[in-house]
This record gives sequence, structure tokens and C-alpha cells, in this order.
Amino acid sequence: MSYEYMWVDSPVKQLKLIAKGPALAGVLWEVERENRVMLQPMSENRNNAVLNQTAQQLAEYFERRRDVFDLPLDFQGTEFQKEVWAALLTIPFGQTRTYGDIARQIGRPAAVRAVGAANGRNPISIIAPCHRVIGSTGALTGFAGGLKAKEMLLALEGHSSDRDDARGRVAPAQTVLAW
Repeated sequence: MSYEYMWVDSPVKQLKLIAKGPALAGVLWEVERENRVMLQPMSENRNNAVLNQTAQQLAEYFERRRDVFDLPLDFQGTEFQKEVWAALLTIPFGQTRTYGDIARQIGRPAAVRAVGAANGRNPISIIAPCHRVIGSTGALTGFAGGLKAKEMLLALEGHSSDRDDARGRVAPAQTVLAW
């Protein structure tokens, strides 16, 4: 089955929404690292129901009217990657986790680097909130959309990168953003 896509504008630049049948398979960045996510072949379809539903929910998220997404998802990856991506879906809005937290959650505490690699290949950015995963010191680390986008998404959710709690997680902050 081929993939369908459409582009949408967002405060973090254009996003490429990708569907496989009735499910969302990708939210990719305007500038993507080659071969980070392989979803082919693709054709543009601005009338795809799940893509339009995704566009609407993302708009609500960026307008601070949505903190949970309700979309059918179709992750394409290895079983390990799918475990990591499923764990991302459990991180509540307004909270962060470390790569070590995710490794422990999936029952593989020594797989911190592999979790980082899987996180970096997350095909459904923002919806599967890989931006909520931070370094063990609380520092913002690599992100396919760029660290500025990661910082903007965390700020949208009430985080400030210079406020860490005792466990190394970014603590909520009252941040006002002008998009």
C-alpha cells in the first residue's frame, strides 16, 4: 500500500503529514535528514480524512486547545522501535522523561543508546512526543526538527529548558509564547 501526504504550516515550520490507509504514519519536518524515515512510495492528497484530522488536531495543539491527540497510528519500524514509540505515547502533556526512563519502562535498562536511536527515528513527531525526551542531566538533546523546535514545543507545553527539578526532568514553567 502506498502512502499519501500533505503539507501543513505550523509554528515550527512546515510539517509533512503522511497516511497509510486510514491511519497516520508520519509527521515529518520540512528539512529531514536523508533516510531518517523511509515511507515510500508517496502521492499528495489534500483530501485524505486522517491527514485533515491530523492537521486540525495539530492546529488545536499549537493554539493550546489540545493536549491529547486522538488519531489512528501506523508505526513503520522494528519491534524495538515500536516499543520505544509506544512508550513515548505514555508521556503526559507537560512532562518529560529521560532516555534512561524510557529504557527502564520498556524493560531494557541497559538500552539507553538504542532508545535514543529509536527516538531519533520516530516517524510520527509531535503526536508521539519524542520532544518530551531529554538527556539525563535535563539538557535538551538531539531532535529531528532541531533543538529550537524542541524548545518551542516544550515551552508550548509549559516547560523552560533552564528549570530542572531534582530528578533531572524539566519542571513546568509559566511561559507565554508569541507565535
